[in-house]
Amino acid sequence: MITWHCQPFNELSTHILYDLLRLRCDVFVVEQNCPFPELDGLDTLPSTQHLFALQDNQLVAYARLLAEGDSYSGYSSIGRVVVAPQSRKDKMGHTLMSHAIKHATTLWPTSPIKIGAQSHLENFYKSHGFITVSAPYMEDGIEHYIMTREPEITR
Repeated sequence: MITWHCQPFNELSTHILYDLLRLRCDVFVVEQNCPFPELDGLDTLPSTQHLFALQDNQLVAYARLLAEGDSYSGYSSIGRVVVAPQSRKDKMGHTLMSHAIKHATTLWPTSPIKIGAQSHLENFYKSHGFITVSAPYMEDGIEHYIMTREPEITR
């Protein structure tokens, strides 16, 4: 059974914190061969929420939810979206994104969401209501797009 949790930094157990940072580093730094400053100071902001899923006490999915203005002026944000390799075949990414959008819109209902999406995931994010609003750009050696999603109340 999968259980979902959404917590601020100061409520994360040390074991969960270790597991989520390890998953992020394993995927974003090692798997994608992309050395970059993974620990950027946003994790510990009082408004940041850490959304994660556990299956049999193992971390299987994670996303970081940032309040309006913490990453983009006038927008909340969803980032560090990652699924453990063993759970990707289960379409866990779609489930994770649905939960992330639900939590972000509950926490900040009037705020549009802005993300920096890796270009190969553009259609994935489009399937969740995001639209591409930028030309492609390079970030940490990977092509990205800025994408936005309007709040539910205006949709």
